[in-house]
Parts: sequence; C-alpha cells; structure tokens
Amino acid sequence: MPLPPAEHFALQDRVTHDKYGLGSVIGVEEGIAVLVDFGAEVHRITAPYVKLFKL
Repeated sequence: MPLPPAEHFALQDRVTHDKYGLGSVIGVEEGIAVLVDFGAEVHRITAPYVKLFKL
C-alpha cells in the first residue's frame, strides 16, 4: 500500500510532532526534510513526515 503524499511545509508554519511537541518551521528542503525549532532544540525531520502535523 503506497504512502500518502508528503505534506508541504513553509517557513514559519506552526507544527506539532509526536515526540518533540510544538515547534516552528525554520528551514525547508522541498520534499526531503524540514528544520523545526522546538524551543530547546532544532531537529531535521525527513519526509514523509508521519509524526509531524501543521497546526
């Protein structure tokens, strides 16, 4: 069964992650990864972003 299409994120999008909590997108590698500032940490989340959701 194929994965659903990857969500598209833009700079400054507010997001939530199942493990890291609330954050803000600070970098986008279109279709590859997003850099998210979660306050205390910055994480690079790779596609298909199954645990990352826009608010």
